[in-house]
Amino acid sequence: MFEDSTFESTGRIRTRSRRWMVATLLLNASILLALILIPLIYPEALPRQALAFLLSAPPVPETPPPPPKNLPAFHGKPELVDNTLFAPPSIPTTIRRDVGPEQAPGNNISMDEGSAFPDGTNGAFNNRRAVPVVHADIPNSVRLPSRLVEGMIIYKVTPKYPPIAISAHIEGTVVLSATIGKGGMIENLRVASGPAMLQQAALEAVQNWRYRPYLLNGQPVEVETTVNVVFTLGR
Repeated sequence: MFEDSTFESTGRIRTRSRRWMVATLLLNASILLALILIPLIYPEALPRQALAFLLSAPPVPETPPPPPKNLPAFHGKPELVDNTLFAPPSIPTTIRRDVGPEQAPGNNISMDEGSAFPDGTNGAFNNRRAVPVVHADIPNSVRLPSRLVEGMIIYKVTPKYPPIAISAHIEGTVVLSATIGKGGMIENLRVASGPAMLQQAALEAVQNWRYRPYLLNGQPVEVETTVNVVFTLGR
């Protein structure tokens, strides 16, 4: 026992002070953490008074009343005399308050200041003259090339190759002169050139073609054109 109480002991003295300190620190931290988390996780565990204090909304601020619209009329001495503005001779130290309606000025102020132009007119467009609108005459018919008219076809019939022309190995292009009416129908169809054995087949096919009406200034017109019908034998 005496050996254990000396300063030169061999280190066999063991104390539990450090363990108790760590355990106490952990216990206090757990209690403090529980006090913080319980109100957040279970708010119903709080007293009703504290809950009502936490959930109460702030009061709505009151809206200030609007300023009065009817301002008091000025009853002082007018500064406009005979359409001339005069400055006051001195700065008043008090504000004059008159009771009753304000009197109308004696002289009426005219808003008509005359004309702004030397010739007495009120504007540069008052003496303007109406310009007549001239519409160009729309011709009854126009002439268009065949390539342009090909884009207007909405219905096309393929010509039948005549058997006699097939036997004779006749090929070629039949050129037809045609008039496309305002409604897109073929009118006045006639042969301009081409092999004789192929002309009738070309006439019978093109006679049934339909075109989109050609519009000039928004109005349909007749079109004079040529139609090329090509006959080719397959090799």
